[in-house]
Amino acid sequence: MGQNENPDVIVIGGGPGGTTAATLIAQQGRRVTLFERERFPRFHIGESLIPETYWILERLNMLPKMKRSHYVKKYSVQFVTDKGRLSEPFYFVDHKPHECSQTWQVRRSEFDHLMLENAREHGVQVHEGVRVLDVLFDGDRAMGVTVQHEDGSQREVRAQVIVDASGQSSMIMSRLGLREWDPLLKKAALWTYWEGAFRDTGRDEGATLVMQTQGKNGWFWYIPLHDDILSVGVVASYEYLFKNRQDKNHETIYQEEVARCPGLQPRIANAKRVTEFFAAKEYSYRSKHAAGNGWVLVGDAFGFLDPLYSSGVLLALKSGQLAADAVVEGLASGDTSAAQLGKWEPDFVRGMDRMRRLVCEFYDGFSFGRFVKKYPHYKGYLTDLLIGDLFKDCLDEVFVLIDGMKGSAEQPVSQAEQANE
Repeated sequence: MGQNENPDVIVIGGGPGGTTAATLIAQQGRRVTLFERERFPRFHIGESLIPETYWILERLNMLPKMKRSHYVKKYSVQFVTDKGRLSEPFYFVDHKPHECSQTWQVRRSEFDHLMLENAREHGVQVHEGVRVLDVLFDGDRAMGVTVQHEDGSQREVRAQVIVDASGQSSMIMSRLGLREWDPLLKKAALWTYWEGAFRDTGRDEGATLVMQTQGKNGWFWYIPLHDDILSVGVVASYEYLFKNRQDKNHETIYQEEVARCPGLQPRIANAKRVTEFFAAKEYSYRSKHAAGNGWVLVGDAFGFLDPLYSSGVLLALKSGQLAADAVVEGLASGDTSAAQLGKWEPDFVRGMDRMRRLVCEFYDGFSFGRFVKKYPHYKGYLTDLLIGDLFKDCLDEVFVLIDGMKGSAEQPVSQAEQANE
């Protein structure tokens, strides 16, 4: 390991959360070692970025790489009802006239590799093909890790702070029993990739589509990638998607759900499926704590939220950024306590909870079209939520109005009110 034999910070995991934290800490002159068990590039789901990732990519010096890339440019998100009707699109730039309102649809194997190489360029000592076997504690304080190299050899590495970005397996969360599954979002996903599927033109070409299935039992994502590939997956309750089926073959289930999605059928009618099927089950959870003495969790190692609004990469980048700033500040002051390393958690969780609330409202039958017709001057706040600008209290007004719509749902609607809707 050379000069980083005893780094200031060890990062476990080379995904977006880990590379963000590692890069930002290294930018401040700290010695950072990152251990990634796989060799990149490697497959990962979560291809759609939302606009608020821009500001963190800017801090990482990633924007020039993104602008030079072949990734499809994304300008909006659009919703398709269970009857196949397209709602009014949410064009990000109409709400925020800045280049941040154009984002990208990425192939994660490539994007994550770019992020890892960017960390190297900023001085992070990156070790691929190295598995972290254990986090070492002295009492309740994290002190280092035990790693295993590809040749089977093992050794211990010490550091002042351990950043756990180990993804959904979340080493520290699992070791300390901190995982709490979401009681409402017990969802599952089933997806594959298509070549030659329909894509819109102009600024709609890169739009993420969210298409409900008949009966609103689930929804499909429809994400156009480069090389004429589209990522198309269905999300529904785990019980609905995988239980009580006569034929539990993934392809059969997928095709049954396509048949229930009038918005999707014509788009893939002439397309060719080019991969196998992938599945993920019951994946919304959160840790009881984001940090402890000498350790902090970022990205999926802290929590994961239903992918409805493509918030996964943003939440990974944002938690990585906030944790990095807390680590840098703590190292400078000699305070690597739980309070210091996790000082960002309350505000972050409030933002995450706003996104979660919008997810839950969608599953509860919330109509974007009806809301915007009734409260057109609040479309901006709704767009703020969709672009990931989650961390401001004024957005809570949206949920007060949504609750009001629910309260009036049982009341008779006058002709004048119908006209306004």
